[in-house]
Amino acid sequence: MKIAIGNDHAATQLKKDMIDHLHGKGNTITVTDLGAENDQGAAYPDYALRVSKGIMDGQYDIGLLLCGTGAGMCMAANKVHGIRAVVCSDPYTAQLSRAHNDANVLCMGARVVGGELAKTILDAFLEAQFEGGRHQSRIDMVMAIEKENKE
Repeated sequence: MKIAIGNDHAATQLKKDMIDHLHGKGNTITVTDLGAENDQGAAYPDYALRVSKGIMDGQYDIGLLLCGTGAGMCMAANKVHGIRAVVCSDPYTAQLSRAHNDANVLCMGARVVGGELAKTILDAFLEAQFEGGRHQSRIDMVMAIEKENKE
């Protein structure tokens, strides 16, 4: 699995923690850091776009976006056609967003969740698989809305 991580200045430490956590999972995960390198001001939309375009171009399977609350990253990522980003602060939502909504980007807030909870949320997101079936028709409806409202 190829994962791209993006972050702004508010989530530099959380990004480092998540990268260490993912590297600890073994050789089945490749992590690419596309985020801010320090806690100096950084514009979250730039990093959301880098990660989201990489997913849509097929370079990465999953995106992880981190900012102060996760909300800004989520909003920016969802502007990219084909991205289904979700902001999560609990593992249950993370699991179901993959299983039912086929989410391809997980967003979290460094000022909302601590490092240990973030690891649990990330694991729940990565371990879940899209169930398809009745959920696929709903994803198709969401994608139709996106297509109809494209400028």
